[in-house]
Amino acid sequence: MTAPLRKFDEFPEPLPAELTPDQVRDYIDGPAAFLGGAANVIMQLSLKPVGYGVMESDVKSGSVMVRPIKRLRTTLTYIAVAMLGDEDDRAAYREAVNESHRTVHTKPASPVKYNAFDPKLQLWVAACLYWGMDDLYHRMRGPMNPEVAEAFYRYGARLGTTLQMRAEMWPPTRDAFYAYWEENLATKHIDEPTRAYFNVLTDLKMLPYPLQFLFGGLHRFIVTALLPQHLRDEMGMTWSARDERFFSGFLRLICAVWTRLPTVIRLFPYNFYLADTRRRRRLGRPLV
Repeated sequence: MTAPLRKFDEFPEPLPAELTPDQVRDYIDGPAAFLGGAANVIMQLSLKPVGYGVMESDVKSGSVMVRPIKRLRTTLTYIAVAMLGDEDDRAAYREAVNESHRTVHTKPASPVKYNAFDPKLQLWVAACLYWGMDDLYHRMRGPMNPEVAEAFYRYGARLGTTLQMRAEMWPPTRDAFYAYWEENLATKHIDEPTRAYFNVLTDLKMLPYPLQFLFGGLHRFIVTALLPQHLRDEMGMTWSARDERFFSGFLRLICAVWTRLPTVIRLFPYNFYLADTRRRRRLGRPLV
């Protein structure tokens, strides 16, 4: 008789205090990279210094409005390195990101000031990345085993410590994290210039018109689905119970197929971008 398949959140022995990259692979789904990207950008940039720092940056080579494919690659590579990479991968990518961040700051006349090396701002960005991963996992697969959820949360600190966020800044437990999240999310206000920027991103206006026409409506639906309600309200987006049922069914369908695929496929594109980073390092090519 064939042994039953192990659920993704069950281990034959108690989990160690700290997860390893190999163990974390069971809790990372490739579709999240494509589904949650734009919504997560809106979450991150809803912190006004981060939003204006990005919008006013002179580094056009990394702008999602100018080079959206490269921006997608660098963002997903960062997540892949932070969550799946070893310490050498993280150190190399930290150095590359730091180099690109040195010129990212707000203008003298900007209503806020931004420094890409500010660890408090990096904490918010890391929190958005973790919240997005956790939210999509729950939507697709249901609740994690509590022990696994706590271990995965602690591991998620790497989303900030791969840059300058100090480990002690990461809230110590998931409960503490969600208290931090709710408190800080409630303070976010999206002003008109930032809302206009987000609407361009949501409607894919930075892409050629045929792609806007084909995918813009679907992309707006997905972005609306994955934003916290407070940010939907700030964006003037509407979301109904019917929309939620439809989107939940859509995610369950994806999950039913995706979680049964071999790990090498299920982890795509994260495993691809991690391999690409290591290849670039060997060849001496830019990582960012």
